[in-house]
Amino acid sequence: MRIATWNVNSIRTRLDQVLDWLYGQSVDVLCLQETKVVDADFPQTPFTQEGYQVYFSGQKAYNGVALISKIALKEVFSGFAPILGINESVQKFDQQKRMITGIISPGIRILNLYVPNGSAVGSEKYHYKLEWLALLQDFVQRLLDQESSHLLICGDFNIALEDRDLHDPTDRETRIMATDLERQALQKILDLGIQDAFRKFTSEGGHFSWWDYRAAAFRRNLGWRIDHHYLSTELYDRAIACTIDRMPRQLPQPSDHAPVIVELDTDNL
Repeated sequence: MRIATWNVNSIRTRLDQVLDWLYGQSVDVLCLQETKVVDADFPQTPFTQEGYQVYFSGQKAYNGVALISKIALKEVFSGFAPILGINESVQKFDQQKRMITGIISPGIRILNLYVPNGSAVGSEKYHYKLEWLALLQDFVQRLLDQESSHLLICGDFNIALEDRDLHDPTDRETRIMATDLERQALQKILDLGIQDAFRKFTSEGGHFSWWDYRAAAFRRNLGWRIDHHYLSTELYDRAIACTIDRMPRQLPQPSDHAPVIVELDTDNL
């Protein structure tokens, strides 16, 4: 089974690129972030005409997530509330459409995330990001407690977990997406029993999934690895590949992110 994650930076703007990429890939599920469209306007017809099942949770101009699947998913929902219940904190964070999840046969729960960027270190949005990650930690723990351990968490995390995930870690503590507090918040989630699929196969630096549009960053490979697949223990053991596809980033007017694909051996799961 092959599952991909891709921040497309507007599904309507990149629709042709996404469709062309999807048609050329043997991907069972494509997890999209930053779709930037309300649900009523999501361009689902081009996908359904090709036999895909489409699930989405969006808002105008910002955020938004979607699952494009070859087969129907079960127990699809968005936001924290279905697991954590409704309270003031959950309502606050569920206003932004940043999470969608569903179960694909043979029982793998896919959790597709668009983690807040944080804007600037110490800002209100930075603290919002840290609070969102703390709530995510509780959410993931509940999932692991209530369901099977077959959990795949993917998406744009807006966090480079280690210095080797940055083209230049100099002064990284002053830069959003690389501070100690952000890394610690993500590490607490991983400490629940989740591991980085990409690092199972690739240990060296220089592999990135996001490049700024400015300063010829992609051509110069001045990137960050902030798009991840994290797997619970049994799925991690079954991972047989995890790769970053740089090709779409070379297209005219691309997303600033590249797709990341994980391949799992699901026989007898």
